Amino acid sequence: MYNFFAGPAGLPAPVLRRAQQELTDYAGTGMSVMELSHRSPWFEEILHRAGAALRRLMQIPPAYHVLFLQGGATTQFSAVPLNLLHRGAAAYLDTGVWASKAAEEAARFGPVRILASGKASGYREIPDFGALAVPQDLGYLHLTTNNTIYGTALHALPRAGSVPLAADMSSDILSRPYRVEDFGLIYAGAQKNIGPSGLTVVIVREDLIGRAQPHTPLMLDYAVHARAGSMHNTPPAFAIYMAGLVFEWLEAQGGVAAIDRINEAKAQLLYAFLDSSSLFRPHVQPPHRSRMNVAFGLADPALEARCLREAEAAGFQGLAGHRSAGGLRASLYNAVPIEAVQALADFLRDFEQRTVTSA
Repeated sequence: MYNFFAGPAGLPAPVLRRAQQELTDYAGTGMSVMELSHRSPWFEEILHRAGAALRRLMQIPPAYHVLFLQGGATTQFSAVPLNLLHRGAAAYLDTGVWASKAAEEAARFGPVRILASGKASGYREIPDFGALAVPQDLGYLHLTTNNTIYGTALHALPRAGSVPLAADMSSDILSRPYRVEDFGLIYAGAQKNIGPSGLTVVIVREDLIGRAQPHTPLMLDYAVHARAGSMHNTPPAFAIYMAGLVFEWLEAQGGVAAIDRINEAKAQLLYAFLDSSSLFRPHVQPPHRSRMNVAFGLADPALEARCLREAEAAGFQGLAGHRSAGGLRASLYNAVPIEAVQALADFLRDFEQRTVTSA
């Protein structure tokens, strides 16, 4: 079985085996991680190891807090403006549904400006913001680095000057190197490259916290969680444990630089087939393409349905495109081995040959 779901996504097999081995008896405690008190020394060590590993993987400077929170990335659509909108307006780059939803939510808490939008193209391309003049009186500039629905990605950052960048990295965090110093805040839902759903990672610069809007709920105030070391309330303990195992697995692969090379090879393999195909059509042009989510389709919707049926029968799961975009989509997150991508390309090539021959 090959897992190409967009999220929750597959986890590395060694991580699942390790979790299986420790499921009923973690570190000789006689208890599962799911049973450990979050105030116990065993869980405190799990939390510390996970945070330290993430800091190493992303080379996070000491001036940034690493928070392990709940509520998914969608909750951060509210938390970001509540914590960062200290002055002026918030600015957003509208590159897809999730970016648009984030801007809509932020408008509940202060003025919002859309500095650039790809909506006119159906979000099939990233708007050109190379010459974008970012007003320096903004509270922050929000962007979504990878767009799972449409298969697009940002391959460069806007020149924001002194305006903090706030990035939703839910679908490409740890898949490629980022300089954390280029951002004021990074957040990501875990269920694509980090671990199981239920955990959200927030990386926030020290000088940006402690000035939340007065009506901010405690559970959305970054300063509250920073002071409590991510344990203001009971944290998502098992999800943090699993994330820590994924971080250790990623370090064993050689870190983010190594997985970046593997992800490039996976994406190039699949895009090379799609670009050469007479039957399949990639949805996104090369300058805007995501390496995490490859969106494509066929001219005939009936053929798409048949292709999906045959793919599932052959063991390829999760290839249906998002309901708002249709078509097909293969998500190539870190845990997807290159052998799975090669098998998918071979299946699509065989489907094309059989279809063209029968026509």
